[in-house]
Amino acid sequence: MLNKFGPSGNGEAQVQYLDGDFRVISPGTYVRCAISDTRIPLDELKYWSVDLQEAYATPAAVLERHFPGAPKPQP
Repeated sequence: MLNKFGPSGNGEAQVQYLDGDFRVISPGTYVRCAISDTRIPLDELKYWSVDLQEAYATPAAVLERHFPGAPKPQP
């Protein structure tokens, strides 16, 4: 799933989010969650929006972006 070529960077990667995959544009080890600003290691990246070109750390962050006023699920 990781399309990283060339030398790896230690900072934030620039990523193009595709359907079911992503392409690393600028090397790095992580991207940031668009909602929480949490660092997401590239090898753990599972949630993103192709349309908005942003990453999310958790499924709850995806819901927050797409349904901002929705009630939070109870644990």
